[in-house]
Amino acid sequence: MTDTLPLTGERTVPGIPEENYWFRRHEAVYAALAPRYTGRTVLEAGCGEGYGADLLTAAGATVLGLDYDETTAAHVARRYPRVGVARANLVALPVRTAGVDAVVSLQVVEHLWDQEGFLRECRRVLRPGGELAVSTPNRLTFSPGRDTPLNPFHTRELAPTELAELVRDSGFTDVEVRGLHHGPQLRALDARHGGSLVDAQVAVALAGGTWPADLRADVAAVGTDDFALTPNALASSLDLLVLARA
Repeated sequence: MTDTLPLTGERTVPGIPEENYWFRRHEAVYAALAPRYTGRTVLEAGCGEGYGADLLTAAGATVLGLDYDETTAAHVARRYPRVGVARANLVALPVRTAGVDAVVSLQVVEHLWDQEGFLRECRRVLRPGGELAVSTPNRLTFSPGRDTPLNPFHTRELAPTELAELVRDSGFTDVEVRGLHHGPQLRALDARHGGSLVDAQVAVALAGGTWPADLRADVAAVGTDDFALTPNALASSLDLLVLARA
């Protein structure tokens, strides 16, 4: 029995050098959120491989991770035993009303057909004043110039104003949107690899060829501190994080 989930394009996983950029890009948001939830009961809706739920647990949260995929849920239970995990449909959360302090759902909402129904369920399970934290790719930079997502696993991607409106319309208040950007080291790597480290990786993947040694080494060395989360320049951000209150 393996402790590694296969790469399908639907989720990122740790421990693969060629995947490290995407893994760290996702992990950076978990790391930014973790101090907010020390001592709190957190529901992670769409926990994927489980590394984020484990990171939140390590920071002192009590975490229940939910995922629809049976194999994924079993993997989380096996690899991260301190994380509670269950298989569930995210538009019918198996949690009592006002039962948790926070709902975290990172890089998930863009995969869902019923985004509004999901957010209503998030509001239902949050205690009054509880916090919602949802991240998603920025449509303006992830699938530029189009409404149909480039990623075949995505149903609907959102721009900053669209994400904020969706959350407000689902009954949340105090809505704040932040954007994830490359920090100085990653901007230097962008310049080194023809203007975009992401495009350089995508080009290799599409060509199905061998990774250039310098690109592989640079991607493998990316860390969570190489990303910056800020309320500024949302339109040009890579990913979006919305924080809101129930």
